[in-house]
Amino acid sequence: MSDTISTTDTLQVNVNGPLAQITINNPPANTWTLESLNGLHEVIKKLNTMPEVVALVIHGQGEKFFSAGADLKQFAKGNKEESRIVAEAFGEAFEALAGFQGVSIAAINGYAMGGGLECALACDIRIVEEQAQLALPEAKVGLLPCAGGTQRLAWLVGEAWTARMILLGERIDAETATRIGLAQRTVPRGSALTVALDTASQVAEQSPDAIKASKRLLIAPREAAIERGLIDERDEFIDLIGEVNQLEGTNAFLEKRSAKWQ
Repeated sequence: MSDTISTTDTLQVNVNGPLAQITINNPPANTWTLESLNGLHEVIKKLNTMPEVVALVIHGQGEKFFSAGADLKQFAKGNKEESRIVAEAFGEAFEALAGFQGVSIAAINGYAMGGGLECALACDIRIVEEQAQLALPEAKVGLLPCAGGTQRLAWLVGEAWTARMILLGERIDAETATRIGLAQRTVPRGSALTVALDTASQVAEQSPDAIKASKRLLIAPREAAIERGLIDERDEFIDLIGEVNQLEGTNAFLEKRSAKWQ
């Protein structure tokens, strides 16, 4: 089964027996838009109606980017109403991904920044290529992670590394990501998708009932613990929209200049 499962060209979906492959297809940087976020939400809903699908792999089109995150042009005008629609779409899409009935695997084939990293954080397993760079740099453009970054990253790697990545804006490499537990495995350049599909095949060798039941038990404590935080995260994000530093930071990035904070 091919792309009939996707409602948008920005996501390419292929289902082959028990495995689903999703390609983020929005070159050059595979940024997330309202269209692709709503599309991902719909894809996950459809996959969850297919009991034979026990694993999915998500990766970025091309060789440089897994995903550079949100398209910042969506926030350049500081419109709170429009920004809330986008922020809620981020939440719905990545919370759906986190709740996928089977095992989700992010094949991080390049830069995973902001909402790109948050997409990977919503997966069960992250395989990262050796040249990849990972970051949550939203504060540098006057924003904050609004799609689980403040919640899921801390759950995975602890508060100390989360503070470094969000509060200090540190970018980490693949080796560091694997060492601190953000990723499960580092692989050579160009091999993340192949390794991820092999990993998905391992899932398919096990009982689908047991896998899905185990997944429910594994994620239940985390999802219960962060449920309120995910809502607050979006609210705090919207509070920043339209404020002087958000407008300055976002537009400075788009204009390729240094921000002048007030």
